[in-house]
Amino acid sequence: MAFLKRLLKVETNYQFVVVFIVFSITGMGAVFIARPMMGWVGIDYEQMPWYTFWPLRILFMTICYQIMLVIFGTIAGQRVYFWQVEKRMLKRFGIRLK
Repeated sequence: MAFLKRLLKVETNYQFVVVFIVFSITGMGAVFIARPMMGWVGIDYEQMPWYTFWPLRILFMTICYQIMLVIFGTIAGQRVYFWQVEKRMLKRFGIRLK
């Protein structure tokens, strides 16, 4: 557990539990919300080949995940922590924020 706390850069056991809960809710939420969002845009599995649909679905899930992570992190009272996590993720995608 000490390794995970060091890896996630959390200080207390409470924060550790909150971080895990927020990551799990956000991950599952992104999977479930991506499909209706794609429908609203007009992207449907039956209308396009699978090799086009799935990269688009992953893109939608990634965008949903990024937004939901900050929202649920803020609701859980860990806005500063999740904003730092978000900046690290965006940096890996080549997007730099101050």
